Amino acid sequence: MEDRLTAWARKSHDGSRPWLTLTLTLLSGVGVGLVSLLLALGPYALRLSRGYFERPLILLLNLLPPVLLVALLLALTGRSLLSFLLTAGIVLGFSVGNYYKLMFRDDPLLFVDLLLLKEAGNMAGKYNLFLDWKLILALLCVAGGGMILFFFARERLKKRPRILLAILALVATVGLIPAYASDEVYNIHTAYYERLNNRWSSTQQYLAHGFVYPFLHSITDAVETPPEGYNEEEAAAMLSGFEDADIPEGQKVDVISIMLEAYNDFSHLGVPGLNEEVYAYWHQLESEGIAGDLITNIFAGGTVDTERCFITGLSELGSFRVPTNSYAWYFRNQGYRVEGDHPCFQWFYNRRNINENLGFEDYRFIENHYGTVTGDRPGTDGEFFSFLIPHYKDFIAKSDQPYFNFSVTYQGHGPYDAEQLWWGDGWVDRGTLSEAEYNILNNYFGSIHNTNENLKALVNTLRESERPAVLVLFGDHNPWLGDGNSVYHSLGIDLDFGTETGFRNYYSTRYIIWANDAAKEALGKDFSGRGPAIGPYFLMNQVFEACGWTGPAFLQATDPVAHQVPVVHTTGRYMERGAITDVLTPEGNALVRDYKILQYYWRNHFAS
Repeated sequence: MEDRLTAWARKSHDGSRPWLTLTLTLLSGVGVGLVSLLLALGPYALRLSRGYFERPLILLLNLLPPVLLVALLLALTGRSLLSFLLTAGIVLGFSVGNYYKLMFRDDPLLFVDLLLLKEAGNMAGKYNLFLDWKLILALLCVAGGGMILFFFARERLKKRPRILLAILALVATVGLIPAYASDEVYNIHTAYYERLNNRWSSTQQYLAHGFVYPFLHSITDAVETPPEGYNEEEAAAMLSGFEDADIPEGQKVDVISIMLEAYNDFSHLGVPGLNEEVYAYWHQLESEGIAGDLITNIFAGGTVDTERCFITGLSELGSFRVPTNSYAWYFRNQGYRVEGDHPCFQWFYNRRNINENLGFEDYRFIENHYGTVTGDRPGTDGEFFSFLIPHYKDFIAKSDQPYFNFSVTYQGHGPYDAEQLWWGDGWVDRGTLSEAEYNILNNYFGSIHNTNENLKALVNTLRESERPAVLVLFGDHNPWLGDGNSVYHSLGIDLDFGTETGFRNYYSTRYIIWANDAAKEALGKDFSGRGPAIGPYFLMNQVFEACGWTGPAFLQATDPVAHQVPVVHTTGRYMERGAITDVLTPEGNALVRDYKILQYYWRNHFAS
């Protein structure tokens, strides 16, 4: 058998079967595309893959890129096996990255994530990578395909056929660009949600299109485009109807805002056996201030979305690679000292550069501060608050300048250890939980309790101070609780966000706006009552309303939509009249249209 294969391979190499080489190489591209579709589902059931075959256009748009890539590489190198291996390395490399991201985060790989490869590589070390049957099958398919090409497609094509092949591949690639970029093709002609667990899940909407196709389509989201109906002159006129209003000198109270990593109040979710001490202090603060639900765009990851929505007032974020209007710039122009802290690495989400573009005068990270305390590891809440409190005391002792701080903690970042306890036990009853689930929950709730103890120290400092100060606290997203949200399911928490309850459970955290007595007196406000459910992009509207400030022109212009449609969600859903909906009233629809036009203009016309 070996002699026969060797003789056949020699015969092919002598030039007798060039079309077999070409055919097998193109088929290998099809094989790569099919393996990518296998991995596209991540932890989801294989039954969802039937949609790829019931909607042939989905299948075609996923298979064409690897076929065209392997054809182009064959034209360039002339070597079938090399072209296949390069194609498999590129396409399946990204497919495996998407697979792990779905497994750990329930979040697909987007083109914009390529701008954050360093962050992804560093964070990958926090998770235990594994090989399961899908990954092993993918490896076997690559090995099998390589063996077939090694024995049956050894011949190098001649120059003229390679030139023709390159021209055809390039022409086809250019001709297909409109199809991959088209929202109409993506949202209508390849829409297939019948087999999804929940059609409102952006993750499931993505995987319903495969992987290669939606990944390439996501390039359009990485390239900023104006909203429908956008006219620059109209947008400028809309914003010119308002003027930035100064904060009266006697009302320039300090504002300390802290986004708490993966912080949410699970007592609202009915967790059985939850120790009341976990959230006792948080509930005390809620009773002393304005508290409400913050409906974020994200779940178990993507911290920077909530962070930048809050500081910019934007529901649709840009790259922030250049100076961009924000509320930090507004406070800075009002004479405030504007700074913040994040006890993690400055490269994470490119915060070092982007925070400067958003108006922060100083921002402290591991590299320029916390590393000397933590030994170059991310800081705990104890280490974060142990710096923030004396730093603030020292600042107000030396300066009459008003102070604005927006900081982001790190301690609550998942995953939480499933094998050992970090904060002791007793934060939740074992009940029917497995040992791993019990450990995960105890580690999360123990961390929450520790965060609240550190918050107590900060609040007591502000409470005792004669300097007027407002404190804004909110969580960025719900925590990771087991791969595939396993602990949520064991607790019976409804995450079906096709329903009102499930949507709120999945995306909601909490916020508090609290003021010390000196601030209440200076502003003439009592800072009490229940706050509305809002998106993070409208949280600053709520802060300014609580303080009685008019604020910048953009905030004034967005106040009407913040009151009528306080949630403009990335899934295409909204909140109007207190209910989650995907169909707005005519008035609400007009307000959202104007908001999208205004924010695009404000994001792209830096004025500070």
